[in-house]
Amino acid sequence: MNRINQLFNQKRENILSIYFCAGHPKLDATADTIRALSKNGIDMIEIGIPFSDPMADGPVIQDAATVALRNGMTLKMLLAQLEGIRKSPSDGGVGDALPLLLMGYLNPIMQFGFEHFCQCCNAVGIDGVIIPDLPFKDYLADYKPIADRYDLRIIMLITPETSDERIRFIDQHTDGFIYMVSSAATTGAQQEFDAQKQAYFERINAMHLRNPRMIGFGISNRQTLESAQRNASGAIIGSKFVSLLDQTNDATHAIQKLKTVLNA
Repeated sequence: MNRINQLFNQKRENILSIYFCAGHPKLDATADTIRALSKNGIDMIEIGIPFSDPMADGPVIQDAATVALRNGMTLKMLLAQLEGIRKSPSDGGVGDALPLLLMGYLNPIMQFGFEHFCQCCNAVGIDGVIIPDLPFKDYLADYKPIADRYDLRIIMLITPETSDERIRFIDQHTDGFIYMVSSAATTGAQQEFDAQKQAYFERINAMHLRNPRMIGFGISNRQTLESAQRNASGAIIGSKFVSLLDQTNDATHAIQKLKTVLNA
C-alpha cells in the first residue's frame, strides 16, 4: 500500500505535514532536512521543486525558490539527493514508513519528462506529487494512468472558490488526500482563520468526502493549527517553517522553534 494511504489509515487526525524547498538554504541540505523533520515526529513531508515563477506561492517561498535556484538546484539534482533516503535511520535514512511528496510546477516536470519523473520518484521512494498548475482534465487523460503505474498519488487542490460539483469530481477521481487550500490567496502565514474561512471549512465537512483532507496555506500558530485540525485530518505548514529555516539555517532548530510557536 502507498505510504500516504497507510498514514491516513493509521492516523485519522492531528496529522502534521511540513513543506520545505529543496536547495534552500543550502544546496546539499535536502536529506538533512528530511532526517531532521523525521526525527522530530513530523507525519508527512513535502519537498518543493524550486521554480522561477511559483504562481501559488507567497514571498517567503518565492524567496526560498530563488535562493535554491541560485544555489544550483535542479530537479535532476534533487532526485539524486533523495537516493538512499529510504535506508534505515541507523544508516542515514528515514525508513520505509514516512510519506514523502514532491511539490512543484508543471514546466520543469514536463521538461524532465513525466514518465521518467515518475520512474525516478518510484525508485527513490517518493509517494505522491502535488502540481498546482496541472489542469484536472489533463490529469485524468494523460497523467493519472502513468502515475498509477508507478504507485504515485497525484494530490489535487481545492479552494473556497471550488464548486461542490468539482470537489466531488476530484474526490471521485483521486486518492491519497485532498489538499484543502485555506484561501484563494498565495501561501503565507496568517494569525487566524476568519468567519469566511470557517464557513468554507464547514461546507466541505458537510460534504462527507471519501478522501481525507489536509488544510494548508496560512497555518503559523496554535490558533490556525487547531482550526485546521478540527476541520480536517491535519495541517500543512510551509511558509512559517521556511522562514524559521531562514533564521536558523538549521532544520533541527527550525522545527523545534516551530513546535514551540505552535504550542504557545
